[in-house]
Amino acid sequence: MEWSEELQAFTYPCPCGDLFQITKEELRLGEEIARCPSCSLFITVVYNPEDFAADPISDPNSRNKTPAQPSPVAVA
Repeated sequence: MEWSEELQAFTYPCPCGDLFQITKEELRLGEEIARCPSCSLFITVVYNPEDFAADPISDPNSRNKTPAQPSPVAVA
């Protein structure tokens, strides 16, 4: 999956021509399903939940730490 600044979501090409999408907030909440907005297909996203657990803005202990770059993987 790739990060889309425009959509503010991770995306992956759908066979229908649109994109599967899942946001960082959805991942933080434990969501694992990326849905295509144009058809009924969905994929399970495999990722490390620790990459999305701490929000640097609201967590004062993580101010001086550089967060790891998340790299979710789509599994169809």
